[in-house]
Amino acid sequence: MFFSLSLSLSLKTETVIFHFIFSFYLFIYLFFSEKVVPFLSRPALPALLLSSGQHLFSSNAICRSVDLIISSKGQMQVGMNVEPALLEALHIAVVQGKGSEVSKVLQGPLNSLDQSLSKGNTPYLTGICFFFFFFPTSLPQEGKRNLLVTSALPYVNNVPHLGNIIGCVLSADVFSRYGRLRDWNMLFVCGTDEYGTATENKAREEGLTPQQICDKYHAIHSSIYKWFQIDFDYFGRTTTEKQTEIAQDIFWRLHKHDFLMEDTVEQLRCESCQRFLADRFVEGICPHCTYPEARGDQCDKCGRLINAVELREPQCKVCRQTPVIRSSKHLFLDLPKLETQLEQWLDKSTSTGDWTANAKQITRSWLRDGLKPRCITRDLKWGTPVPHPDFKEKVFYVWFDAPIGYLSITANYTDKWEKWWKNPDQVELYNFMAKDNVPFHSVVFPCSLLGAQDNYTLVGHLVATEYLNYEDTKFSKSRGVGVFGDMAKDTNIPSDVWRFYLLYVRPEGQDSAFSWADMATKNNSELLNNLGNFINRAGMFVTKFFDGCVPVMELQQEDKKLLALVGWELQQYIQLMDKVKIRDALKHILNISRHGNQYIQVNEPWKKIKGEDTERLRAGTVTGVSVNIACLLSVMLFPYMPTVSQTIRDQLNAPQSIISTMLQGNGTFVCALSAGHRVGTVSPLFQKLEVDQIEALKKRFSGQQVFDVAPVNGVDPEKAKQLTQAVAEQGDKVRALKTQKADKAVITAEVTKLLDLKKQLALAEGKSPEPAPQKGKKK
Repeated sequence: MFFSLSLSLSLKTETVIFHFIFSFYLFIYLFFSEKVVPFLSRPALPALLLSSGQHLFSSNAICRSVDLIISSKGQMQVGMNVEPALLEALHIAVVQGKGSEVSKVLQGPLNSLDQSLSKGNTPYLTGICFFFFFFPTSLPQEGKRNLLVTSALPYVNNVPHLGNIIGCVLSADVFSRYGRLRDWNMLFVCGTDEYGTATENKAREEGLTPQQICDKYHAIHSSIYKWFQIDFDYFGRTTTEKQTEIAQDIFWRLHKHDFLMEDTVEQLRCESCQRFLADRFVEGICPHCTYPEARGDQCDKCGRLINAVELREPQCKVCRQTPVIRSSKHLFLDLPKLETQLEQWLDKSTSTGDWTANAKQITRSWLRDGLKPRCITRDLKWGTPVPHPDFKEKVFYVWFDAPIGYLSITANYTDKWEKWWKNPDQVELYNFMAKDNVPFHSVVFPCSLLGAQDNYTLVGHLVATEYLNYEDTKFSKSRGVGVFGDMAKDTNIPSDVWRFYLLYVRPEGQDSAFSWADMATKNNSELLNNLGNFINRAGMFVTKFFDGCVPVMELQQEDKKLLALVGWELQQYIQLMDKVKIRDALKHILNISRHGNQYIQVNEPWKKIKGEDTERLRAGTVTGVSVNIACLLSVMLFPYMPTVSQTIRDQLNAPQSIISTMLQGNGTFVCALSAGHRVGTVSPLFQKLEVDQIEALKKRFSGQQVFDVAPVNGVDPEKAKQLTQAVAEQGDKVRALKTQKADKAVITAEVTKLLDLKKQLALAEGKSPEPAPQKGKKK
């Protein structure tokens, strides 16, 4: 790619020839030197983290090898004066995330890429050209299964908690890693959703501009996902020129095909905050079921859509003042016109693809009463501008705009993004999200793409989780309740253990809860005593009894039964992972190690190794079979615990070829470590989580659960702010209990707490603690 660019810049012929020859030399050197490239991980567009915060190359073996080759040659010089045009093109490529810089080890005297470019002398240019020539961005391939994987774009204005992480990015990462093991052609994209009211509010709170808030929290998100080993092909953001370009193009196409309509909207405006209120910043009584905490767009109890002005006794969620109604002209996506097309597509997609049960149910509930026009514009400043001259003061509503971020992020990854997003015959689209995002991915966004009539790739597999709670409550950053992404690494618990436990309790069919006690139990029983114990024993037997070499194996009927059982578990794992049953598939990994432990315990190779030749042969067979099962487990673990997976393979000195061979087709357990294979240094994989350690962590993240506030006279703004948050979170808890159809006595107790908090809030705001009578209600 970049080599082609250099040709178009009128470089001298000898310069081009030099680049080609040196690139070819590097290619031969890399691919035929085992010492330099002991293994080759995914050769896709890299994304190496620079000091500037840009990600330009992914961390993989081939990239590191290029770095080492260049540095080992003693600051290799290109041996020419690099033309300014090429430097400028390289600089542009870097800024757009398409260039490369050698890792920190190679920066040497260069403080930054900009400095090296400005000097017109960089020893790394050839490596850059080489990399882009031989390793282009990932594109769909003929004859392969091409999967485009997205995880719901995390909103940029806060730090993601464990529930956010398992709900979208971690689940998508596991499936993407698995797909690569299956030799599917994968592209996994995500990024921060950065426009909208919430960003404006956060900027106001922190005294920053919206762009500064986005920059700050985008970096925080990137750092958290990197620590959790979320292996995106590209992690972008929505505040880009590509976002504006693509969103406006889809808008004009919808306009051209008459799927947009104008209407004057009565909106709620908070005079105290001096702005129109976005739907989720209004709360009141549902006009349909009288639920007291319905949002301005939807009631969580009855599930029906609401226009904010229909709410009874509405309140601004920021200041708790009563908003007033004002008129404003807006544009709507005419969903009723698209309903027939949508239903035809949904029938096909849900019948042929892997849609979770909750995704189907939520989508049906939206279609149950017929679709209504959906407003796609907002009276805000921070957003993608509406290009229509009559609406130039408005921006796109975030739920029209945000899903288009998948397209624009892909476009920032590759100029050939349309090969993924306008290629429904070749590409399968997987969306990962929590259940609250379902209707926008199954109804609103597909309608936008259907109406645009530009051959877009629509979702074929919609994978939605339920909610992950924290212990017996909700995650709350303001109250310090729960573990948030930036805190997990400070617990000194490895990211692989966090990944394992979150995936073990992944809320696939119903809400689940993170529990410190349960995490310790699963770590100590499943990882330490089951999985780790088996793998460590298998490797240690080779080292201790057979001088580090895999012994000769003569299989008996008992061994064949075990291998058949392991093969069955492997096939179940593959079938479940193919259907994105991630939590259930994990259980089959643990089943295999349980079978292995039992097999070792029954055959007692530590005793047989001291016996006669036949017994020693039996000890060798058991050891050889066990170490090969451990090798299989390292492959199956890769999507869940990538570092542990690599550690096992390093300890066993396993050939890289095993990564793919065992998971092709329906799955075949092969003997990867044959007799005579020498293993490496074997050591324990996991550490015990002690009771006192867990109790300390539980206390640390418990926060302030209840506000015990005595009634006060007058206004207390600080207390009111705390209580506003407490009321919102207690309301969420009540809604969750009702959704789960919890015991009536439990719900009543929590409602009582909610009402008490509301009274305390009213007092802190200087209002009467008694609720106002419902307007228009007949006696």
